[in-house]
Amino acid sequence: MSGVAFAAPEIYLTNNLYLAPSASAMHPSLNHAAVIGNELALAFADGSEIYLALPLLRRACPCAACQGEPDALGRVVRPQVEHGPRAFELVKFEVVGGYAVQLHWADGHAYGIYSFPYLSRLAGL
Repeated sequence: MSGVAFAAPEIYLTNNLYLAPSASAMHPSLNHAAVIGNELALAFADGSEIYLALPLLRRACPCAACQGEPDALGRVVRPQVEHGPRAFELVKFEVVGGYAVQLHWADGHAYGIYSFPYLSRLAGL
């Protein structure tokens, strides 16, 4: 949609820990990704690497089902998200464009698209 700007959603983790959205920035391309133990490891073309715990990734899912979405007046109702026994088991991930990964969880949840800058900010928590 040319000419239309949308504000990045505010992201909340458990216990109302707030992760502010950042301005869109260029991020190096992803060279390799793998699940190692209970973490997702990402290696980028610039040589940087980040490691993210799977439970953190699932709780920080940026999709509307997990974070809520604004109504016509901009109010966001945060849904109550419950995670079952297989919610933190990552079964598949796909690169989306050159900017993000989509994670597929064992409980069937696969709606979140995690941008590389967002993942980098999560790694800093």
